[in-house]
Formats: sequence, structure tokens, C-alpha cells
Amino acid sequence: MLYQIIENTPIAPGVFLLDLAGDTSMVKAPGQFCQIQIPGFYLRRPISLCDWDENGMTLIYKTVGQGTDALSRMETGDTLDILNGLGNGYDVNACGQRPLVIGGGVGVPPLYALTKALLAAGKTPTVILGFNKEEEIFLMDSFEDLGVPVLLTTVDGSAGQKGFVTGTLPQDYDSFFACGPLPMLKAVYKACGTNGQLSLEERMGCGFGACMGCTVQTKDGPKRVCKEGPVFRKEELAW
Repeated sequence: MLYQIIENTPIAPGVFLLDLAGDTSMVKAPGQFCQIQIPGFYLRRPISLCDWDENGMTLIYKTVGQGTDALSRMETGDTLDILNGLGNGYDVNACGQRPLVIGGGVGVPPLYALTKALLAAGKTPTVILGFNKEEEIFLMDSFEDLGVPVLLTTVDGSAGQKGFVTGTLPQDYDSFFACGPLPMLKAVYKACGTNGQLSLEERMGCGFGACMGCTVQTKDGPKRVCKEGPVFRKEELAW
């Protein structure tokens, strides 16, 4: 399906906000992702949805290779071929009343739509955001505008609390959602004593379960991150 670029703007070093106009009727839950066909490149690039409405969607991506670098140079009015509404997202009904929403780096974007969905479901989430340093921070103002408590950590201490997201866990939470780099996810998995949902990231070929390239081992056997995931329940993971 074709989507038109409305905005493609840098919001932090190497991080871009991409606003697209197009059909989002296939998107059912926060945490789902899309597969973008970047002109000149064979494999599509998977990117989680940051937010969406009936008119289009917002993605936030980091330039990590030639494909995303080429994407960052595309302009307003250009069109992209995108497979949308892929994977299984977060289940906002399978959590407690006071969930933590924990994000690190480019794992932060899908948690924005998740936080909106939690609020709409009558939950009272607390958001914890982790970055390496102050200049890499993005979306914090957007989370604060939702009226939720936002705890900030940076590895070098240049903003918020110095250290990692696990060093600022509050006492009064009853479940958690997480998205970020694998070391962070494993640390959250061990530090949080409640049930939770974690979004994993793996290299993907097809994005819809055919190629098996993103398979991970779980307690229930091998599962595909693009199909059975990217969101898995804490008790599923063999960590």
C-alpha cells in the first residue's frame, strides 16, 4: 500500500520523525510494526508505529545503515510502499491498574501509542525513559503532555537520573511494558517482579512469518518475532 510523506524531520542525532498519510485501518494495537520498501533496496525495513489515526501514522527511526540513511533523505510528497499492521502488539487489558512503561533509545516510540491506549483503558501508567545522554532525548515532552509521570535516566547523567532505567523503578507498580535494546530488556526482565510484556527486535526478511529468519527460542519452543511477536509475555521468554 502506498503512503505519502508529510514530514521527514530530524529530532535527535541520527533520529528522524516520519509522518505519513495513508490507510491505517489494519493497525489494531500499539506495538505493531510496518515494513517499508525503500527505493533501491531489496529487503523492507521494519519500523514500529509511534502513533496513528484514521488519516495516517507517525514513525520514528534511527539511521543505522544505507537503507535508513536513504529513507532520511526522502522528501515531503514522496511515496513509500509499506506493509502495515504487522505482528502482535501490546495487550492493554492484560496488565494491572498501575503499569510501568519502560523504553530505551529507539525503543521509546511505540510506547507513546501504548501510553495513550493505557490511559484510554482507565489505567494509570508511569513512564520511564532511558537514553545515553541529553542530546539523544526525544518524545519526552509528548509523554509529559499526556499528563503521566515521566522518569528520565541517562547513562552519563547529563539529564535526569544517572544510570539505567532499572535504577529508577518505583515501588507502587503492578505490571510493566518494555521496549528497547536487548541488554535493557533482560535487565528489566530480572528487575521487575511482576508480570509484563516485552517487545523484541530481530533482523527480519519478510515481516509476516514466511521466511522464519527472526525466530527466537521461548519456553514454548521457537517463535517468530514478526508473527507471534514482537511483543511477548514475560513468562514466555527463556531468559
